[in-house]
Amino acid sequence: MNNKQCLNCEQKVSGNYCENCGQKNNTHPITLKHFLFHDIIHGVLHLEKGILLTIKETFTRPGQAALDYINGKRVKYYNVFYLILMLIGLNILTVHYYHEINHSPVKENIGNGLKFMNFLSANVKLILLGFVPLIAINAILIFRRLKLNIAEHFIIGGINLLGILVLCLFVNLFSLLSIFQGIKDFAYILKIICLFLIFLFPAWTYFNATKKKYSNIGFTWRILMFYSLTIIETIIIMGFIIYLVTGQTQTPLIINL
Repeated sequence: MNNKQCLNCEQKVSGNYCENCGQKNNTHPITLKHFLFHDIIHGVLHLEKGILLTIKETFTRPGQAALDYINGKRVKYYNVFYLILMLIGLNILTVHYYHEINHSPVKENIGNGLKFMNFLSANVKLILLGFVPLIAINAILIFRRLKLNIAEHFIIGGINLLGILVLCLFVNLFSLLSIFQGIKDFAYILKIICLFLIFLFPAWTYFNATKKKYSNIGFTWRILMFYSLTIIETIIIMGFIIYLVTGQTQTPLIINL
């Protein structure tokens, strides 16, 4: 029914939505049919549509999708950082099952290695989310023609992390598939391709975001500087974490890639 008064905040309503609280002016009595076919099914399908669209845009036009979001086109997108948390959980789950099925032998430096891995496991969300401000700071220094503030660069950084986590999920799934001897080699090839795409994904994101701002040569030297700076900073940060956790400066080698 169309109400002249909002049923939520009791303010007068003239359109389809309440201007005060945003609730729809078209409400229905709660019946079993409406509950099953609208509230549940429609809600699930709408959620999936938003997630799938956001992931699609992340790979087809990541930089432009981030700029659209920054410029106010936000209704069709699912929250990037909610998706990141979901994908972190899925990645943790697939890694857990991989190690449950395929018992990897622990290599050298077992004591310090376990300390380091336990620290990573306990702080995985914080460490991965820390990737966003790291590349945002680098991007604001290097891609100045975008004329974005640090918070807006966080959005592009979030798109970067989202794409990387989706690719990491595929890496983990292919690792699980490689347990089966019949498709082991094929799964390994797909895994290597995904790892290569993970490395290239930030370049694709910033190329897509800055393609109207820089020439090919201008973008090339900037993205090389961006990668160099990010890699150096990552090595320094990881070395500092290793030193704090283990008291040593060498990386504990216990992961069987």
